[in-house]
Amino acid sequence: MAISDAEFQALPQQGDVAASEEETGRVLSSVLARFPGRVAVISSFGAESAVLLAQVAAQDRAVPVFFLDTERHFPETLAYRDELTRHLGLEDVRTLRPARAEVEYRDPEGQLVAFDPDACCALRKVEPLEVVLPEFDIWVTGRKRMQAATRAALPVAERQEDGSVKLNPLAGWSEAQITRFMKDKALPPHPLVAKGYRSIGCEPCTRPVGAGEDSRAGRWAGLSKTECGLHRPVTAPPDANVEEVSAAALIAERPAR
Repeated sequence: MAISDAEFQALPQQGDVAASEEETGRVLSSVLARFPGRVAVISSFGAESAVLLAQVAAQDRAVPVFFLDTERHFPETLAYRDELTRHLGLEDVRTLRPARAEVEYRDPEGQLVAFDPDACCALRKVEPLEVVLPEFDIWVTGRKRMQAATRAALPVAERQEDGSVKLNPLAGWSEAQITRFMKDKALPPHPLVAKGYRSIGCEPCTRPVGAGEDSRAGRWAGLSKTECGLHRPVTAPPDANVEEVSAAALIAERPAR
């Protein structure tokens, strides 16, 4: 069942309505209460993933969390997934992998990324997630506007063509907020962050970030590619005025317990 027009309009739409720990918590609490069984989280267990996952766990540790094991991840990422799952007490982390037959047919030597990274992402990320997408109507992500110009106009609620919604409760968060939250909550960092990796994807497509570069500059460096295919760029015109919309409508819709 897709999100109805009325349900979508009750969600926060633009602005920085979730740009604080308290507001993010209220948004997540309200969405989880109003859409029981219809919400899932997608996480890369990357450099900043602990921030979203900690706030989800504070509301409901049993919310399904999907991790796409592309079989090209850094070993540190797989270890971090397990560490963070234990640390936060997450109860339903589900790992998705590419179909073995498809990998053997389309990338038997593991070299697809070298000549067609879009096809590699489709095989190892997009297609595995598509199998489970219809099971949920709201997908929570940890994307933020400050991460790159291609995410500058990211809304809090982002409607998809299939009628589902991507909820980006950290859209308005700053890098300083992320750092402070990680410290205040004593969240374990991804081990590659100390080595200069600020956005962490598959090993062949990720490098450390240099001084003055945005946090996603190390992803597909030297290519025009900016997203893996799970998300599309959301950019704003130079003179865009992103409207702030209160989450009061969403909070008011929270059912009584």
